[in-house]
Amino acid sequence: MSETGFKKVNVNLPGSGSPNISYDIHIGAGLLRSCAPFLSPLLKRPFVAIVTDENVAQAHLESLTQTLDSAGISHVTKIMPSGEASKSFTGLETLVDWLLDNKVERQDMVIALGGGVIGDLTGFAASTLRRGVRFTQIPTTLLAQVDSSVGGKTGINVPQGKNLVGAFHQPSLVLADLDVLQTLPDREFRAGYAEIVKYAAICDRPFFYWLESNLDALKSRDSQALSYAIAKSCQTKADIVTQDEKEYGARALLNLGHTFAHAYENLTDYSDNLLHGEAVGLGMAQAARLSVDLGLCPETDAQALVNHLASAGLPISQTDVKGGPFEATNLVNAMAQDKKVSQGVMTFILMKAIGKAFITNDVSAKQITTFLQNQG
Repeated sequence: MSETGFKKVNVNLPGSGSPNISYDIHIGAGLLRSCAPFLSPLLKRPFVAIVTDENVAQAHLESLTQTLDSAGISHVTKIMPSGEASKSFTGLETLVDWLLDNKVERQDMVIALGGGVIGDLTGFAASTLRRGVRFTQIPTTLLAQVDSSVGGKTGINVPQGKNLVGAFHQPSLVLADLDVLQTLPDREFRAGYAEIVKYAAICDRPFFYWLESNLDALKSRDSQALSYAIAKSCQTKADIVTQDEKEYGARALLNLGHTFAHAYENLTDYSDNLLHGEAVGLGMAQAARLSVDLGLCPETDAQALVNHLASAGLPISQTDVKGGPFEATNLVNAMAQDKKVSQGVMTFILMKAIGKAFITNDVSAKQITTFLQNQG
């Protein structure tokens, strides 16, 4: 894969009794200010509904609306409160009511301008409105650009756990503008980087070596390095999603670290004490250590992964989390609500080596409890 210039990744999903679903992910600088040529061919009428949050609206909404105005595309905008609280039944009801009040039609386009919360919420609202309207993802965080905007998973959180209510609803277009990452707070940027590391840990050892060699460039937000890492991540996810859109098998590999992560997020009440990407970083560190503990993975590989996460500024221990460490039994109880639980048995993504993740149901609650009791 070239490390220069604009990039495009195609997601092409086999249809089930219907034509294939195909859409493009465009990656490059300045896409927000030049999005009209990508959007216009997808519009049945020159109108879009924009959903964003307070923080993103202040930073990027004007760039989008000016672009639309110059192309003669009319628009309405809903600004949601920032943070995970919007990704709820209350937030969903508010958004769907607004879309209906603005007479958004089935062939219209809804634009999700924001991070993972806005993308997940907007995509879920679009999946339910008039039994499915089209939507475009314009992700404004690194995490959303490499993960949540790609693959069609949408949903909301409930008291019992994260993303337990939702739907698979693929976007019609994804525009990942590198320029918006320049204004992203450092902590948010680091959180997004965890998802990039995840793709290397799952199935691409050479990419992990590349990340090790290019970490300083990535941390300084070098556009060339970012473009390559984002495209590489999106291509990996696209390849896996194409095999298994609705997570009956291989797609579960994308949840490396997430069984731990969702439990930590639950115990921190989905608060700013622990961002999702930070939880994924910690979860990957725990999954690597558990893999060693079970005799599945060389300790040198697990330590290399943990060291890289630490070098990127991500938490690698429960003591790195405000409010931690957590009681092992509370963590296991939270894991029992994970959406990957089948017939009461927890599913874990573990590692045989960096680049060789696998899915297992052979880890008991007792083993996990003992492991967690020995972890910091």
